[in-house]
Amino acid sequence: MNKAILLGSAGVAVALGMLAFGFVAGSPEAAKADTTQAIQVASADTKVDRKEVEGIIRDYLLKNPEVLLEVQDALEAKQKEEQRLAALGVIKDAKDEIFNSTFDGVVGNPQGKVTIVEFYDYNCGFCKRAIEDMKALTKADPDLRFVLKEFPILSPDSQRASVVSMAFHLMMPEKYGEFHTALLGGQGRATEATAMKVALSLGADESKLREKMKDPSINEALSRTYDLATKLSITGTPSYVVGNEVVFGALGQQVLAEKIEQAKSAL
Repeated sequence: MNKAILLGSAGVAVALGMLAFGFVAGSPEAAKADTTQAIQVASADTKVDRKEVEGIIRDYLLKNPEVLLEVQDALEAKQKEEQRLAALGVIKDAKDEIFNSTFDGVVGNPQGKVTIVEFYDYNCGFCKRAIEDMKALTKADPDLRFVLKEFPILSPDSQRASVVSMAFHLMMPEKYGEFHTALLGGQGRATEATAMKVALSLGADESKLREKMKDPSINEALSRTYDLATKLSITGTPSYVVGNEVVFGALGQQVLAEKIEQAKSAL
């Protein structure tokens, strides 16, 4: 093969790589369009047949598949950095909504210098296991403020349980930690009925609690939380905000402790 063919083919290599990863990244149409255009340009510039160009690049990628892995790694790294920078802006602009919403329960030290915010769903199995992380972290660090942000995304039952939870918090904030631990740490599915049972066991008046559940500000607060989660790229539970960082998933006590220490060092 002559040098012109190889030079023209080089311009297509990246496009073919993008074609492969377009399907992975969810944009196959754009990848196909870019690839077709690149092949047409290369063929015109070097006066070689389109199929010949495709064959050269196909052979190259088959012999060097690690190139595709390198492209994927670079793409993922770029996306993560873009996500991190976007989250920084959201955390800065919505600081009070994230860290100081009146609808969020607080455990640990209410005046703690470092705050960790957990987005959770009462029917999330990972959240149920992560409650032990919260207990351990607040016990080990007397200067930690742990904010609990209702993010019911798994089912209508989760949403109804959260309405009871938020109404209870507005009425009896001093007992919210007990309520949260009992409902999230309990057996079975969290529903309005099971949430109400926990609330009554802690001394809530049922008629007053049901009236408080009608407060339109509760649904407004949940809507704002959904909006925040979207802006922070949070799609699952548990997810956390620690300092200026979003932490996705139940990564365990050790990882969260490290993030908390990093947030402290940035104060």
